[in-house]
Amino acid sequence: MKKTSRIIASVALTFSLAACSSSGGDSGSGDTVDTVADSGDFNDADVMFAQMMIPHHEQAIELSDIALDPTVGAGEAVRNLATQIKGAQDPEITLMKSLLTGWGEGTEMDSSMDHSDMMSGMLSTDDLAALSALRGAAFDRAWMEAMVAHHEGAIEMALDVLSDGSSPSVKTLADAIVSGQEAEIETMKQLLG
Repeated sequence: MKKTSRIIASVALTFSLAACSSSGGDSGSGDTVDTVADSGDFNDADVMFAQMMIPHHEQAIELSDIALDPTVGAGEAVRNLATQIKGAQDPEITLMKSLLTGWGEGTEMDSSMDHSDMMSGMLSTDDLAALSALRGAAFDRAWMEAMVAHHEGAIEMALDVLSDGSSPSVKTLADAIVSGQEAEIETMKQLLG
C-alpha cells in the first residue's frame, strides 16, 4: 500500500505542479487538465506513451481481477500484489486519459492495430484464458511470471518516454511507473525463487 500511496501522491503532485506553472492565459475554467493542456508542453512521444500505456495498464488490472477471483485460489502474496497493482494503476489510467483529453488527443489508439504486437509483455486472449484456467500454486507461479514480463514491458515504455517525451506530467508518471513496477518485479522474483 506504501507504493500505491506514493503513486497517488505523485499523480496529485503532477496536477498541482501543472496548475502552478501555467501562464495566466488559461481558459479560466479552473480545470487542472485544461491547464496542463494549455501549456502545450507535450509531444508525439507523450501522446503515444499515454495511448499505449492505457490498454497496458487495463490489462494489468484485468490480470489483477483474475488473481482476486476467489475461485482461482491465488495465494495471499499474489492477492496482495494484485490489490496493490490495481490500486496503483487505476489512478494512472485516469491521469493519462485526462492528459490526452486535455491535449485534444484520443484516449485510444487506432482500433485496427493489435496492441499486443506493439507493447512488450501483453498477453494474448489465449494466454489470458489459459491463465484463468489454472488454480492454486500453479496459478500463482504463472501469474507472477506473466506480471513480471508485463511490468518489464511497461518499464520499457516508461524509459522510452523519459528519453523522448517533453511533458512534465508524463515524465513524473513514467518515473513513478519505473520505480513502483521495479519494486513489484523484485518482490515477485523473490516469491518465484
